Amino acid sequence: MDLRKGISLRALALNVVGALLVFAGIGLMATTARGLQDYRVAASAHGGEVIDLGENARPEAGQHGTMARLVGTPRVVEAPHDPDFNLRVSTPVLVRHVEMFQWREIRVGDSVHYELDWVDHLLDAGHFVEPKGHANPVGFPIDGKQFDAGLVQLGGFKLDPVLLHAMPGIVQVTPDATVLPENLAASFSRYQNYLVTSAHPGDPRLGDVRVSWNEVPLQQLTVVGRIDGDRLEAAADAADGKGYVVQLGDVPVLDIFPDLPVPPEFIWTWRILSVLLASLGAFALLSAHREQRDPLLALSLGVLVVGVVAAVLWLGDTQAMGGWLAVSLVGLGIAVWRLRGPLLRTGRD
Repeated sequence: MDLRKGISLRALALNVVGALLVFAGIGLMATTARGLQDYRVAASAHGGEVIDLGENARPEAGQHGTMARLVGTPRVVEAPHDPDFNLRVSTPVLVRHVEMFQWREIRVGDSVHYELDWVDHLLDAGHFVEPKGHANPVGFPIDGKQFDAGLVQLGGFKLDPVLLHAMPGIVQVTPDATVLPENLAASFSRYQNYLVTSAHPGDPRLGDVRVSWNEVPLQQLTVVGRIDGDRLEAAADAADGKGYVVQLGDVPVLDIFPDLPVPPEFIWTWRILSVLLASLGAFALLSAHREQRDPLLALSLGVLVVGVVAAVLWLGDTQAMGGWLAVSLVGLGIAVWRLRGPLLRTGRD
């Protein structure tokens, strides 16, 4: 009687411990999956989960379509060229500014006065209170314009024009008057960081023109964009309507996107641990009901249970769900094989 009672208590303890271990494995798998899903949902607002490629990254197989973070100083391969002034600068973006010396109307309270100043757009004197004696030229002889580099690389990736336009910083370019085409060399001369048409640059007159250029400096940047082959571009389907980020310096992902939760770490470690917990639970449950212990059967049952739960949790993600269903089938196959052996031997006996 005491022996049967002892066996019964042992079986009860094994059942309780086994069930707790199985539920612990399922719970750990569910927690891991939920953390990863929450991170991916938040990341999808910015184009998707971001892989951190760091500095001097090169395109690799399997990266197409993913969002990536790259760090480094861009390299200009094909520099922009202003053909009108024969100016070429090693920069991602070159911008030409054109200003004309014109009359400006200035209002201070009820008083109006006029002064000559450099202005980058045409001022129509017909709208002045006192247009007489303050007439301006009717047009600019040349327009402002932006020139993009033909090819800029960050590591081994070519940067899309939208990323070039997002690069921070402006530096004024010192033009070289000696390379001017003949048709402009007769009209323009260098004065400080400008090319001017003034006969006396220090004392400009109405209608004089000055041209300057700004460049985007080459400096360390953090760029987040979507990989398309060997190109990095904006994610057009991003919920935030942007799909890219360009920031100065080496900026971590969580500083770039402060709305993102902390990405889960050691995902496969937690997944393997969840299978081991469920397998230990299955081993305890089997030990309570079988005289012969079978670790492989317990492991296969742990894989089966965790795999089925994970597949259910990843409904809607075809790739993840398919992977966990495959894991479940492997566990099921091994379990059937381990269970059929004793049954066949019993049948032969």
